[in-house]
Amino acid sequence: MTGLQRTLSFLRGEPVDHPPFHPIIMRWAAKYSDINYRNFCLDPVSKCKAMILCARDFNMDWVTVMSDPWAEASAFGIQIEYPENSLPVDKGGRLPDAKAASVLDHYNPLENIRCNNRLTELREFRKLIADELFIVGWVEGPVAEYVDLRGASDASMDFLLEPEAVEKSMDIIVECAMDFISCQIKAGAHCIGIGDAFCSQIGPELYSHFAHTRQKKLVDHIHSEGALAKLHICGNTQSILKQMIQTGADIIDIDHLVPTMKEFVSIRGSWQVFSGKSDPVTIIQDGSPEIIKQSVLEDLKQAGGRCIVSAGCEITPGTSSENMRAFSLAAKE
Repeated sequence: MTGLQRTLSFLRGEPVDHPPFHPIIMRWAAKYSDINYRNFCLDPVSKCKAMILCARDFNMDWVTVMSDPWAEASAFGIQIEYPENSLPVDKGGRLPDAKAASVLDHYNPLENIRCNNRLTELREFRKLIADELFIVGWVEGPVAEYVDLRGASDASMDFLLEPEAVEKSMDIIVECAMDFISCQIKAGAHCIGIGDAFCSQIGPELYSHFAHTRQKKLVDHIHSEGALAKLHICGNTQSILKQMIQTGADIIDIDHLVPTMKEFVSIRGSWQVFSGKSDPVTIIQDGSPEIIKQSVLEDLKQAGGRCIVSAGCEITPGTSSENMRAFSLAAKE
C-alpha cells in the first residue's frame, strides 16, 4: 500500500494496514538532507529531493511544500531576507495601517517567484513520485496572512479598532488564496493545507468574526476543485475546535496544547480525521521510543482511531534520526 493509497483509504474510512504518518518536517528535513535552509525555501528541486528522501527513509506517507509563511506575503510586497541556515525574516514593506491593508492589490501567483516556486515543487513531486505519496500544497489563512502584512501587534489592534478595514483586507487575501489554490491543484496537489496559526491567539469571538467563514470558503473552493483540505492552527485551539471542524476541512490538525480530542469526536463528520498531537519537543525530540509509542497510541485512542500520526506542529531540527524512526515505527504499530 502506497502512502497515497493509505491516506486516501484512511480518509474514506476504509481498512488500512496502519494510520498514515504525516510529520510536519521543514528545518528537520533540510538538516537531515544536508542542505541549507535558504535553499530549502528558495530552490524547488532541493526541497523536493529533501522531502522525498525523508519520506522514503522514514516511511512517511506524504510530502508537502511547507517551508515558511512568506510566499503570499512576498507577492503582496513584504520584503523577505533568507539567512543561509535559519528562518526567513521580514525586512520591510509592512502595510502602514488598516486602511492601506483594505485596498490591497490582488497578486497573480504566476507572476511571483515564491508562488511560482511552489507550483514548480508540486509539478516536481508529481514527476518524481507519481502516485506514491500524498502531495499537499499550502496557503496562508486570512488571519495569519493579515498578521504577516501588518505585524502581530498592529494587526491585533486593528482587529479591535478597525474591523471593517480588516475584513476588506481579508476578503482580498481569500480571493488571492483561491486563485493560488486552483493553480496548486492544477500543478498536482492532492490536498491543500490552510495555515492560520494566529487564530489560536484571538479567542473564539474574533475567530468566528474574522476567520471561520473565510476558512470555510477556502475549504469549499478546494473541494470544488476536486482536492482535499487540511486546516492547521497551532496552539491551544480547544475553544475554537468545534468551529474548525465546522469549516468542513477533511484533516484538522490538533496541537499538543489541546488537552484532549475525545470530546470533539462526536461532532466530527464521518469524512473528517484529526492529525496530531504529540508534543514535538518533550515527546518526539526528547522522549524515549516507548514514550513516543505511548503518545501515538493515546492520540489514536482519544480520536477514536481516526487520527493521522503526527506531532502537534513542526518536528524540531534537534530531533534525532533515531527518534524519528521510533515515531515512524509507532505509526506502524
